[in-house]
Amino acid sequence: MRIPLVDLKSQYQDIKEEVLSEIGQALDGMQLFLGKNVQTLESDFAAFCGVESAIGVSSGTDALHIAIRACGIGPGDEVITVSHTFIATIEAIILAGAKPVFVDIDPQTYNMDTCQVERMINSKTRAILPVHLYGYPSDMDPILELARTYKLKVIEDACQAHGAEYKGCRTGSMGDAGCFSFYFTKNLGAYGEGGIITTSDPDIAERCRMLRDHGQNSKYHHSMMGINGRLDEIQAAVLRVKLPHLEDWIEKRRNLAQAYNASLPALVEKPQETPWAKHVYHLYVVRTPERDQLRAWLENKGIGAGMHYPIPVHMQEAWREYGGGDFSLPVTEKITKEIISLPIYPEMTNEEVDYICDCIREFGESGRSVAVEGQAIPSAKD
Repeated sequence: MRIPLVDLKSQYQDIKEEVLSEIGQALDGMQLFLGKNVQTLESDFAAFCGVESAIGVSSGTDALHIAIRACGIGPGDEVITVSHTFIATIEAIILAGAKPVFVDIDPQTYNMDTCQVERMINSKTRAILPVHLYGYPSDMDPILELARTYKLKVIEDACQAHGAEYKGCRTGSMGDAGCFSFYFTKNLGAYGEGGIITTSDPDIAERCRMLRDHGQNSKYHHSMMGINGRLDEIQAAVLRVKLPHLEDWIEKRRNLAQAYNASLPALVEKPQETPWAKHVYHLYVVRTPERDQLRAWLENKGIGAGMHYPIPVHMQEAWREYGGGDFSLPVTEKITKEIISLPIYPEMTNEEVDYICDCIREFGESGRSVAVEGQAIPSAKD
């Protein structure tokens, strides 16, 4: 049996006719940016998240960058965030001219440890940027309370958390702005690149619209320096087709996660879900000290497995130029040596989940060596 980490083809086959029809209509009209598909998607996604406005942009990275700038954050300012994330979170802060300030993560949720935030706040702090990693919402109440106390902005990185909920509120609806990616592997993904910003602040929404379109408030009238960050009509057409399916796809992911939880052996630590959170399982991430051996074992069994993310941003070579310094985030550094992402997508079957769980169980019982990057290293019982 072969099971990929992600299977995009199966989903496409289910919606192929409608997708091709909508793309064809977009091409027939030849209004290829900021037309009716983008406008409709913006309205529909705002309603989905429970906010006043949504602004379609060209990627999740641009969503973060534009939202940060629209919140008035720039050179000399500091933004508190986490290192355990895709590097785009940090790139967006730096592109705005601000400085990222890292706090460690909670060992159960892998999201921002809210107990560490207040001690990092100083006169330069302008925002807190929590990341709803893997589809699991951050603990927002302490973050929002600190933001009120210190008059800070809150920008949610919800790039992996479309439809996730915190105490009944959708991600992207609690802070001053929320940022989503439509990268093609996301729970709601385009057939290329795309992103969107959510907000209920009309001033932030207006600035986001201008910033994504070269700072224009009308054609050739530029009130600020912006970027070319528009969402195109073809990607918006694809996303319009997909959005009505999203809640069903989320429930299928949650059912698969429950099947994993019921069958996985104690060899691996399973994801946690607290009563206040609704996890949408963009990724199903488990932990084991034998991560590399297990990944090689699964690959030998035909199972795709990933690592999101094996090197924290504060340990990347690219970070040296912008922060560097000798500091440690011990929980982040430990977890990133142990995490492994197992396949999860709506078209998976329970039989495939059972096969993966059986293979992990076999790994724990086996005395065989497993090849990792060309070397044989001991497996669980060696």
